[in-house]
Amino acid sequence: MPYAAWSATCDTLHAHTQVLGKLAVALAPPEPELQHAALRLTARGWETRPLPAPNGSGVFGVALDLRTHDALVEHADAGVRRIPLTPNRAVAEVTRDVLDAVRDVAGEVAINPKPQEVPWETPLDEDTEHAAYEPGRVEDYLRAAARAALVLEEFRAPWRGRSTPVNAWWGSFDLAVNLFSGRPAEPPAQDFITRNSGDAETIAVGWWPGDRRYPRPAFFGYAFPPPPDPAGIDVSPGRFDEQLGEYVLDLETAAGAADPHATALAFARAVGRHCLGACDWDPALAASLESEPPPLS
Repeated sequence: MPYAAWSATCDTLHAHTQVLGKLAVALAPPEPELQHAALRLTARGWETRPLPAPNGSGVFGVALDLRTHDALVEHADAGVRRIPLTPNRAVAEVTRDVLDAVRDVAGEVAINPKPQEVPWETPLDEDTEHAAYEPGRVEDYLRAAARAALVLEEFRAPWRGRSTPVNAWWGSFDLAVNLFSGRPAEPPAQDFITRNSGDAETIAVGWWPGDRRYPRPAFFGYAFPPPPDPAGIDVSPGRFDEQLGEYVLDLETAAGAADPHATALAFARAVGRHCLGACDWDPALAASLESEPPPLS
């Protein structure tokens, strides 16, 4: 599923995820590295974690059900509101309907409707440009993303240090898991996102469906701060992409292997193993990544 084959639908879906992310930013308790803003990928699509209702009535959540093609606003005590995701339904219309449903079941909430980390600037509640939505393409995306998430979950599982769950990031429209060394780092820039997300040593491995910059689905990985010679690290069957400054394994390459899951997992572990060594992280943590956790004391 190269990006060019479904770019219009992909961008519309990306914009819909931003509405969920904006609600998380507005209502979730702040966490380090902006973890409170992350969404989750489930078997049905993208979801917020449980959010506090602004009117104090309890808990609610918002989801994009990519199997039934609805946006759901669900309150623990006040039921569910469904907003259809259909072809030729603009992002602006869906956004307004989702926010109306949130007000209906959970109370008034204000979000910043300006989209983030995308090449367009029209506020979400005014965006009539993005209206393409091909259900079949969306379902293909969900199948690929869900399988990619299984790889990331297995990569993270044995890690004995601090880590994130498999986050669904609505700005960059990717899935990613982060491992932390426990040491701080100096952010490489002072914009809001970078100074808040780049203040700790981390190794990230993830997957994205492709975009204008890299127009095909792929697994990716990187370390921050980067190792001294990132291009010299062997992550076969992946490679280092000079333009991205990241390690990549195209989904097509993994899918063509005898065992696609094992191939993608081998890439993720190679990124983790070599970056841990090159960045001088605790050897006990490195051992845990290889499913050899240190003994309990």
